[in-house]
Amino acid sequence: YLFTVDIARGYLYKSLSATTEVIVESDKADVLERPVSPEIAIFYITQDTQRHPLLPEINGELTVETSAVPISSIDIHLLRVESVLVGEKIVTETSLIQTTQIADGDVCRNLTLPIYVILPRLLTCPSVFAGPFSIEFKVSIVISFQSELSKLQKKSDPRTPRLWLAMETLPLELVRTR
Repeated sequence: YLFTVDIARGYLYKSLSATTEVIVESDKADVLERPVSPEIAIFYITQDTQRHPLLPEINGELTVETSAVPISSIDIHLLRVESVLVGEKIVTETSLIQTTQIADGDVCRNLTLPIYVILPRLLTCPSVFAGPFSIEFKVSIVISFQSELSKLQKKSDPRTPRLWLAMETLPLELVRTR
């Protein structure tokens, strides 16, 4: 982080300016004790952590056990959530910064699919929670099913709920490590 302070002095005095760099480092933490319940979710997800370093890739595996409807594709979306306190309201904007396709077409059941997502360096930073301002990240696993409804509606915002999609979103805290 770079902190810059500018002090405007009187008419006859020169303004003062100073910049200081602060580097925050953190170790990998354990999972928050709130697992996703299979009764609530359309599909069940297990993860080993919700905190991830900035540099290494996100990796893992995904297995489709059963599906009554043929699958069209499986995608991983990386979302950035920016929040600012304006007066008494919190203004939040969510941006899709990366999509990684894990599977295209109907996948074989009980087949393990590898997940390998490289974080874009220009669009990610450590998660920030600084009073009235925050930058958070989320990972969405999106399963698209083969449906005639999907052909009728144009593809605009990938976060919009659709009848032929199953989506689960998990928080992801990005940290700078040694």
